[in-house]
Amino acid sequence: MKKVLFIVAHRTGRSPGQRFRFEQYLGYLNDNGFSYEISYLLSEKDDTYFYSNGYYFRKFFILLKSIFKRFKDLKRIKDFGIVFIYREAVMYGSVYFEKKFRKKGAKIILDFDDAIWLMDVSDANKNLKWLKRPSKTADILKISDMAIVGNSYLADYARQFNKNVRVVPTTLDTDKIPVKNHKQGEKVCIGWTGSTTTLKHFELAIPFLIKLREKYPNKIKIKLISDAAYLSEEIDVSFCKWNRETETEDLSEIDIGIMPLPDDDWSRGKCGFKGLQYMSLGIPAVMSPVGVNIEIIHDGENGFLAGSEQEWVEKLSKLIESPDLRKNTGEKGRTTVEEKYSFNAWKDRYADLFKEILS
Repeated sequence: MKKVLFIVAHRTGRSPGQRFRFEQYLGYLNDNGFSYEISYLLSEKDDTYFYSNGYYFRKFFILLKSIFKRFKDLKRIKDFGIVFIYREAVMYGSVYFEKKFRKKGAKIILDFDDAIWLMDVSDANKNLKWLKRPSKTADILKISDMAIVGNSYLADYARQFNKNVRVVPTTLDTDKIPVKNHKQGEKVCIGWTGSTTTLKHFELAIPFLIKLREKYPNKIKIKLISDAAYLSEEIDVSFCKWNRETETEDLSEIDIGIMPLPDDDWSRGKCGFKGLQYMSLGIPAVMSPVGVNIEIIHDGENGFLAGSEQEWVEKLSKLIESPDLRKNTGEKGRTTVEEKYSFNAWKDRYADLFKEILS
């Protein structure tokens, strides 16, 4: 069997990017003649410190432990034909390990689903951003045998440094995702899901959600699913702590899913995952017309695009007032995911990339 070493930051099941970029394909790769190992840096305990304010001594220890882990990977690299790097080998500015992997003779695949060549640091680690060097993405691309990226915007950047760039969207396994039962409840639930680092995008929704609260004082409720609560004096938000085991069930309580984004370079690199999650469940999605969102959504058919506060209020109002529109739009969104953004639609092409790089 051909062996693949996955070089990643997080343990299996922890990171949405890892889960939906490659983890869901591991079984299929195995069926196609590839064995694999996953080498991750952050333990569950490390997570607690790494994404919290302060704890600088602990974070320094995590950094040292990460370096030690990658040296261990280097010692056994001869056992692997492919090294698959999700974003970067270590979470600071060096490309030492990527270069060493290449010199040892392994084929390198770099995968990324964000504009990682731009500076984007969590609030908890802003004081440590001097350790980052986002421009190293170009250096890693130059020594990679293949780059797999989530959309055409990312591909345009990657092709400046690597000729072998393939676009594979972030996908979902719709066979494992049940369609929401659109039963009429007392209130219509408008929902958002995301991590601590993207809560700033939820804040963009506050102005139009306030207006909708005023317009429908007894008809709507707002649900936020995240790993951290969002406290607001302006609007009442029902918080649900993200849990992988109940993720689908928690999302199914949403009647309308929202994905507001700023129109900037970082957001243009996003792969529309929040919207695709809603759509996979048959939940109508309303998204900012930024980046790949305009490729995913045909406005008014399989979802809605809203570029201004007025448009957000107008399009959400239509969905709030019409159960049939919510159901029909959700069904068309589900079909879009099945046909273009599902595991089944991409599994063969994905496995072929690994075969190709060794041919």
